[in-house]
Amino acid sequence: MGVSGCGKSSVGECVATQNGMPFLEGDQLHPAANVEKMAKGLPLTDDDRLPWLDRIGEEIRAAQKASRGLVISCSALKRNYRDRLRQAAGGRLAFVFLEGSRELLLSRMQARQGHFMPASLLDSQLQTLEPPTGEPGVVTVAIDGALDDMVALACEELRGAAIKGGFHAG
Repeated sequence: MGVSGCGKSSVGECVATQNGMPFLEGDQLHPAANVEKMAKGLPLTDDDRLPWLDRIGEEIRAAQKASRGLVISCSALKRNYRDRLRQAAGGRLAFVFLEGSRELLLSRMQARQGHFMPASLLDSQLQTLEPPTGEPGVVTVAIDGALDDMVALACEELRGAAIKGGFHAG
């Protein structure tokens, strides 16, 4: 979880691969209207995000019903969004919060090719972000390192959090 440009997809794919789990790009679950709105440089509202979060929650429940793990990239910028996903998961959910400076995030967004989310929306995402400090089942990983190091730290921290929190982390 985190704002656009933090590496959710890259880290999520690698975490999923290392733990033998499927990966789902959460942006693929956005309704077309959300994608169109963001592509125009308009920030999403809570009303825009809630149906999207519910679709993500459905994917989490389906994975649990099938007794399989799942890694999903999702911004989950507000505590109530994360709580909505926790509720969908019956409390058995962990988050990796990818944290970085505005400057690093902006440079990553500006370097991306073909992504619908323009760099102009970074500040609105940073304003919306409620950092998950102190929330259960959250590990924080700084994004200023190499991808392999970020993934290794995320996996290690998730295993530690799983022991404390009772969820499965590979």
